[in-house]
Amino acid sequence: MNEKQRILLHCCCAPCASSVLERLAPQYDVSVVFYNPNIEPQEEYNKRKKELKKLLLNMPILSDVKLIENEYDNAAFNHVALSLREEPEDGERCYACFELRLAETAQLAKAGKYDIFATTLSVSPHKDIRVLNEIGNEQAEKYGVEYLSADFKKQDGYKRTIELSKKYGLYRQNYCGCLNKE
Repeated sequence: MNEKQRILLHCCCAPCASSVLERLAPQYDVSVVFYNPNIEPQEEYNKRKKELKKLLLNMPILSDVKLIENEYDNAAFNHVALSLREEPEDGERCYACFELRLAETAQLAKAGKYDIFATTLSVSPHKDIRVLNEIGNEQAEKYGVEYLSADFKKQDGYKRTIELSKKYGLYRQNYCGCLNKE
């Protein structure tokens, strides 16, 4: 019997995690990491983390999924975003944010001896998959752990997040995380 590969999945929020985990859990031994220093204010961060825990407890297929909780560290985001405050949404500020979160995930994957890492960010229709996968692959090379280049919005992945959010009563936020506005 072949053992499943161990994957560390960066999760931005419960709704995005829902359909991605539904796809990955049958194929991988999944652990999730909630590392999102971009989320402002801290109350919002705590709310999203609580919703991810709720999803992991209530979605039967996820009973074996492990959660790694990082401390709230908005200073790390502000450090990379300070000079990019005037950048529009889906610009260099967002790319720096993706890099920050994927670098942390890659480091944790390497330290935890995971076979591969990925992110739920690609399920969003608002994220540039080409940029996300480029950053993920750069971090994979830098830290020596494989990155799962994926576009989870394909095969109605985003639509499925809406369905699962309704099914499990998940809070769906109306902004990615940072309060930097155009």
